[in-house]
Amino acid sequence: MTATILAAFMCTSVSWAQAPAVDAADTVLTHFETNNPQSGIGVDVTDFVAVPMCYVGNQDLFVVIDSIDNAVDLIFRREKMNFDTTIRVMADESKGRHDLANVLRPKAVGFYDGYVIFLASSVKDSSYLAVCDMDGNIVKRVDFNCCSYAFKVFPDELIVVGRNQLGYDINVLSMANGIEGISTDEGHSTRLHYHVPKQADRIRESDPIGIGLTVVAVSVVFLALLCISLILKGYGKLITRTQDRKANKANAVKESNVVTPSASQTSGEIYAAIAAAIYMYDEEMHDDENTVITIQKVERAWTPWNAKFYNMNRYFINKR
Repeated sequence: MTATILAAFMCTSVSWAQAPAVDAADTVLTHFETNNPQSGIGVDVTDFVAVPMCYVGNQDLFVVIDSIDNAVDLIFRREKMNFDTTIRVMADESKGRHDLANVLRPKAVGFYDGYVIFLASSVKDSSYLAVCDMDGNIVKRVDFNCCSYAFKVFPDELIVVGRNQLGYDINVLSMANGIEGISTDEGHSTRLHYHVPKQADRIRESDPIGIGLTVVAVSVVFLALLCISLILKGYGKLITRTQDRKANKANAVKESNVVTPSASQTSGEIYAAIAAAIYMYDEEMHDDENTVITIQKVERAWTPWNAKFYNMNRYFINKR
């Protein structure tokens, strides 16, 4: 309870400290509060969102992005139940092109002061803002060297924002000369181009000479070699120990199966059998050979297969 009362008192004191005296000039609403009457917080906040379609009530006009044909369509409704006029503005030619990353495609549309505005951007760092009249003619085009996706129009300025993998871009164009007078010339625009520094640039800033990077690289290499040597050494010991264990088990099995008789248990019959076996082996080393040679003549009938003249070259036979 005490903590709740203390927190409420602190919030109240902060609000009292920040609340200025009410003046007649402060009663004028900002352009954000005028466009967003539901916002009563008194903070000028604008969200940049890509708008693919918008409707202009006083012109009975729909402005639509056609992402298939890479164009912006201006659709007029002259009657309540009929759309009778459609004007197409091509953002960029995409048919027959192989560099699809460079094709400028419409991202957002809007309407201001009787003009249709659309923003086109490519995958790479290239985009432009076009201002068209009601007949679909581009009366103003402003190019940007960045990837853009949304814009906002205010009475005094036009803001174009972009975002990519390397960072973001903010372009603020002056509206002092109207929507037709916007440009990126010096004095008429401001720009913020931010790219996230690469890791190599960060290392170069923190270690210009490269001593720290050298020490880290050499340490990592030697540590990796040490780990590999320890792993191989331990693996070799493990394999050797496993093989020794298997060999010991095999020897133990052999020794348990072989029974060696003692000299006292050996009888004379065993010695006699061994001597007889040795004698028989020596006597049977040479087989009896028969020295009679038999020659048998076999008559073979004549066939073309054993006719020698068929093997002779016809050239020599004709020559002869």
